[in-house]
Amino acid sequence: METLTDFILGAAGSPLVYVLVLLAACIDGFFPPVPSESVVVALAAVGVATGQPWVIGIAIVAAFGAIAGDNIAFLMGRKLGVGRFAWMRRPRVARVFDFAHRQLQHRGALLILTARYIPVGRVAVNMTAGATGFSWRRFFPLSILAGTSWAAYSILIGALAGHWVKDNPILGAGIAIVAAMIIGFAIDKIVGRLTGRSRLPEAADQDAEPAKVS
Repeated sequence: METLTDFILGAAGSPLVYVLVLLAACIDGFFPPVPSESVVVALAAVGVATGQPWVIGIAIVAAFGAIAGDNIAFLMGRKLGVGRFAWMRRPRVARVFDFAHRQLQHRGALLILTARYIPVGRVAVNMTAGATGFSWRRFFPLSILAGTSWAAYSILIGALAGHWVKDNPILGAGIAIVAAMIIGFAIDKIVGRLTGRSRLPEAADQDAEPAKVS
């Protein structure tokens, strides 16, 4: 445990940590397995507890990375559609894309802003927005607002946890990660209720495919 603590604290004090956050937040915009929330909230907790890294700097690069990643997902959807690859045509994945397609037509701004807080949801929504002809001029300012608010939210969670257990920055990072996961789950459920996600189970047995835009 002491070795792990030393490694994390050492990485937090390196200037390269800002590059790591930028890349993590960007890649997570179109590749969900990269856990950018965990990286940002953990470093914010450590930064508040120890003074390194610079928390404001982490917030800035996280926001830039998130905005870039969301727009890359949008462009991927515009160029590739949402049915190009086999994994996209799996029933469960196809239903997520189909859900995003239907909801974007009626609640585009709400869906784009809130999906940023849901790892898989943001990829599906942003790619679908690109694939279905959603205006990039409308999408881009929404992505700025979404990425900036997401970064601020992640930093706030980490800062609160880091301040709460200031004598143990690693514990603070762990608490921040768990809190971010719980809040993300709650947001997912709330958005599901607001956008009528309850309709999705009706198609549970259908091998649905989302609409593709060439």
